[in-house]
Amino acid sequence: MNTYNNNSPFSNIPTVVKNLLIINILFFIATLVFESKGIYLVKLLGVYYFDSPNFHIWQVITYMFMHGGFAHIAFNMFALFTFGSTLEYTMGSKRFLNFYLITGLGALALQMLVQAIEVHQIAGNFTINITSFTSSNHEHIRTLSEIYLSPMVGASGAIFGLLIAFGILYPDSELLILFIPVPVKAKYIIPAYVVLELILGVAQFSGDSIAHFAHLGGALFGFILIKFWHLRRLRNFYE
Repeated sequence: MNTYNNNSPFSNIPTVVKNLLIINILFFIATLVFESKGIYLVKLLGVYYFDSPNFHIWQVITYMFMHGGFAHIAFNMFALFTFGSTLEYTMGSKRFLNFYLITGLGALALQMLVQAIEVHQIAGNFTINITSFTSSNHEHIRTLSEIYLSPMVGASGAIFGLLIAFGILYPDSELLILFIPVPVKAKYIIPAYVVLELILGVAQFSGDSIAHFAHLGGALFGFILIKFWHLRRLRNFYE
C-alpha cells in the first residue's frame, strides 16, 4: 500500500500564488535559454510605449511575467510568496487573481500616462515617428529613445498592489526589513516605501532604469480595489 505524504514545503502555498510563481519562473528560464540562442524574449514579451513600433497588444499581460535578472525575479517572487499567500487566503483565489492582474494593468496605465506626458512635453504630441524625429536637444532624443525603444518588464507593479493591500488589511503585522535590525509594522514601512518610490520617480536620477511610476500605479490601483471591494482581514492572521 502506498501512503501519500503531504509534507512538501509547497503544499501550503495557495493555488493562484503557486501558479504565478511557476509561470514567472518558467518565463525566466525560457528567457535565459532563448537568449543563449540569440533570441531575446524581452523584446517580444516586455511592454513598450503604446506608440512604439515594437508595441504589441499581448505585451500588456506578458510583461508582468518577464524579469530583467535574477535579483529582480528573486525579490518579486519572494514578495509574491510572502504577501500573496496571506492575501489569497483573505480574498479568495478568484478575487486575488483579479486583484493581481488589475494592479499589474494599473501599473502599466500610470507608467504609460507619465510617458505620454513626457513625449508631449518634448514633441508637442503624444505620438511621433521615432525613426525620423530630430532635435538639437540630445537629452530629449535620449528620453524619447528610452520611452520608445526600451521595454518595461516585471511583476513589480502588481507586487506593489499586494504590499498596499497587506498594509491596509494587516497594518500591525511586523516585518523584518533588510538593513533594519528590528521588526517594523507594515503601516509604517509600506507607506514609507511608496513615498520613496514617488521621490525617485519625480527626481528621475540619471542611470535609473526602474519604472517607479509603474510601482506607484500598482499601489494606487491596489488601494482603490481594497476600498471599492470593502475587503476585511481574516482575524486568524497576524493577531
